[in-house]
Amino acid sequence: MTADVTPTASRPDIPGYGIVPADAGEGLLPWSWAEERLSASHGYWLGTTRPDGRPHVTPVWAVWTDGAVWFSTNGAVKMANLAAERRCSLTIESTIEAVIVEGTASPVAPHPAAATHAYRHKYGITPPEESVLYRVQPTVVLGFIDDMERFATTATRWTF
Repeated sequence: MTADVTPTASRPDIPGYGIVPADAGEGLLPWSWAEERLSASHGYWLGTTRPDGRPHVTPVWAVWTDGAVWFSTNGAVKMANLAAERRCSLTIESTIEAVIVEGTASPVAPHPAAATHAYRHKYGITPPEESVLYRVQPTVVLGFIDDMERFATTATRWTF
């Protein structure tokens, strides 16, 4: 399921990588390209910041539904980090067709039916009721195709 909000597409500013203007090359990737990869990825990498400022990256299972990424955890480090700083990043497992989500994570209770259904459909289980379910609301999403001929012409940044 997709939220009704379509983000604004532009080119990311990455000096030295030859990123072309939005109207050059193949053009910007469609938002549906990012949503397809967010939905299909089995695993994700979650990046948070520890209270002392050190980074923390860990793998998580997650789903894309209702315009957000949802993941559950009982992990003390992730939960402590998100309690101190709700901003985080999530990436899909692929670096060939990469999607990077920057957003704000909020715990949601009780577990919403849409997220529970998406978990069951994807993983064959539902998040345990005793776990904390987080909704990551995207602020920026980046998409890249890691191909020497296409990277500079398809790199896309979506802002919400």
